[in-house]
Amino acid sequence: MLWTEMDAQQALADLTEISSQIQAAVVFDDTGKVAASTLGDSPRAEELAQAAGGLLAAAEAVKTGESALTQLEVATGEGSVFVVRAGKTVIAATTGSNPTAGLVFYDLKSALRNVKPKPAAEKKPAGTTKPAAAKKTATAAKKKTAARKPATRKKPDAP
Repeated sequence: MLWTEMDAQQALADLTEISSQIQAAVVFDDTGKVAASTLGDSPRAEELAQAAGGLLAAAEAVKTGESALTQLEVATGEGSVFVVRAGKTVIAATTGSNPTAGLVFYDLKSALRNVKPKPAAEKKPAGTTKPAAAKKTATAAKKKTAARKPATRKKPDAP
C-alpha cells in the first residue's frame, strides 16, 4: 500500500505534539513496510514495526471470537507498546510506565484516521484530455454578480 508520505509523517508529528506519553511511533502496512516514523529512517523504525507486527500475529493466534483484532497493549515495568490496526494500516507506539491506556489508544486511532493512502494513479487513454476552461475577466465576474443581485424595492408613498 502506498501512502502520501507527508500525511503519515504529519500524522505522527501531530500525535507526538498532542500526546506527551508517546516516546516513539511508527506507521506501517500489513507487510511491514514503514511509511513514517518518529525514529527517522533508522533501522529502529523497522525493528519497531516488525516487533509490533509480531505482537499482532501472536495476539491474533490466541484470540477468541471471529472479529479482527484492532488494538492491543503490552505492558512491562519499564513501559508499554500500543498497536492499533485499521484495515491494512497499523500504527504502533511506545510509552513510559503507567500510561493512560484509554487516552493513548484514542490518540493513536485519531492519528491513524489522518493517515491517508495515496490513490492509485488512473491512466487516461491518449487524446482524452479536457480542453482548458476560458478564464473569466474581472469585468465579466462583476457583471455576473451584478446580474444576480435582486432589485431593491421602493416603498410606496404613504397616503
